[in-house]
Parts: sequence; C-alpha cells; structure tokens
Amino acid sequence: MSRILVIGTRGSALALWQAHAVQDALQAARPELRTEIRVISTKGDRILDKPLEQIGDKGLFTKELEGALLAGEVDVCVHSMKDVPSELPAGCLIDAMLPRADVRDVLVCGPRIAGSTCLADVPAGARLGTGSLRRVAQLRARYPHIQPAPIRGNVDTRLAKAQGDDYEGAILAAAGVLRMGCADAVAAYLPVDEMVPAVGQGAIGIEVLEGNDFARAAIACVNDAATFACVQAERRILAALEGGCQVPVGAHFRQAEDGLRCDAIVLALDGSRQARVSRCDAADADPLAIADAVVAELRAQGADGILAEIRPMLDAKAGGSR
Repeated sequence: MSRILVIGTRGSALALWQAHAVQDALQAARPELRTEIRVISTKGDRILDKPLEQIGDKGLFTKELEGALLAGEVDVCVHSMKDVPSELPAGCLIDAMLPRADVRDVLVCGPRIAGSTCLADVPAGARLGTGSLRRVAQLRARYPHIQPAPIRGNVDTRLAKAQGDDYEGAILAAAGVLRMGCADAVAAYLPVDEMVPAVGQGAIGIEVLEGNDFARAAIACVNDAATFACVQAERRILAALEGGCQVPVGAHFRQAEDGLRCDAIVLALDGSRQARVSRCDAADADPLAIADAVVAELRAQGADGILAEIRPMLDAKAGGSR
C-alpha cells in the first residue's frame, strides 16, 4: 500500500479551503498520490477575545502545526503566508507555495457608510474593524479621520460584525474574502500604494521537514516559482528588520509589465512616522538582492528606530494579557 501524505491545517473555514486547495493541486499533479487532511487547533484560533498583539506569542497560527510536523504526525503544514513568522523552527522550511491570489486589502461597508467606494469617502469618526497593526498605522498616517477598531474572528464573523452596531465597516484581506465566496461584500479594493499589504499576503505556503524527501518531492510539483521568489523576498525584509507578524510592516514584490516592483513600509503605531520604499527593477533582477537594498533604504529612513520604539509597547501589551 502506498504511503499517505498527511496535510496539517487549522480548522477555520478559510484554512480548510487552503488545505483542500493544496490537496487538489497535489492530486492533479500526482494522481497516484494518496493524501489526508488533519485538523490541528492553534492558540490564535482558541483565543478570540483579545487583539492579536495582546496574545503575545509569535507563531499564533503556526506553532501547534509545526509541533505536529516535528513529531511526525503530519508530513506538511498549510499556512496563510502572512501568518508565518520570519524565523522557523530548526529543521522546518517553507518549500512550496501555490499561485498567489489578490494581495490587496478590501473595504467592507456597513449600512451607515453604504455608498463609500474608497477610504477617502468614509465619513469622519467611522469605526473600521481590523485586527492588523499594519492597517491601523497606515490608516492613522493617511486617513486620520477614520477610527480603527479591533476586530477578531473568521471572515464570515468579521463581515457580519462590519454590518452591526459596533462598526461602520471593516478592512480585510481580499484573498480571504474572495476564497470564502464573499466578493459581493467588497465596497473597494485598496491599491497597494494606499495600503501596503502584509508580507506574504494572498499566498498559501507549504511547510515541511528538511529531511522528509517523500513530502518534499510531492510538493515540489505544485510550487509556483514566481510566487515563491516574491514572498521569500518579502520575508527577507521582515527577517532583516526583526519584525514579526504583529508589527506595522508591509512589503509586496510582484512582476509587473515594467519590471520587478516592490513597495515596503515601516510605521509608528500612531502613523506619525514612517519609512517607505517604492522601486522598480529589471524583470530578471534577483528579488533577494533587491530585498537587501530595500532594507538598507528603510534603515536609512529610520526604520530601526521606529521598530525599537514599538517593541517595548507591544511587549507590555502582551505581558499584561498573560
């Protein structure tokens, strides 16, 4: 009997969609391959009454999955790449990614701001739900008339909350909204130059043990090289700045008509200071080399100082919630 490839995933509807997308891609590429999906609960799934930055630990949506991987309970783990810390446990690596979905954030409007077709249209004082400090800081920097408000839950939960009494709307990742079949809820797609996406946003990654040749050979068949190269470059920036998933850092690489484009940003929590880089290089430029150059430019603009001020505040929030 042939060996079964066991795929580890979180249990949310979106995570299961992603795991099944990997399973379907594997079975299309390797019809003889037998696969099984195994659901594992993570800390980020269990604690839903606190903002992510107050929970404190890195790997809120990955740590337990990686524990199962290291224990040999699963062969691969499927992640939303924006949830994956820049540092992985020893022996673990992200070895493949599916083709990337829409990387943008989207605006969802409740009834009190219906008709808003961009962030500039949102009325002063409107409460937009978001669980991301990256979005909060960019809103405060560019649209100080908008009031960001913490929001947690899966895509369906946040879309429902956006229609309720506590929020006028919300900002979510386009990829999750579209994957859940909720495109009709989108009032506006936010351009990258207006809201720089999270590192890895829109990408589904597959993590594996370095020594698991069986799993690595299987997932190599579904890897999208362009997505992999761009996301690895974004993660290079995050790692160099020693940033985590819960800091106001955004970066996005993509192949455009005029070459390899990159936007990257580091912000103070209140949006009062920022380091920002937008550049276009030759299409055949090395994304990792460009990432290193972007880091140097961000540092020249004070990125290290901005993050140095942020970390103690985040540590204090996390420590107070434990």
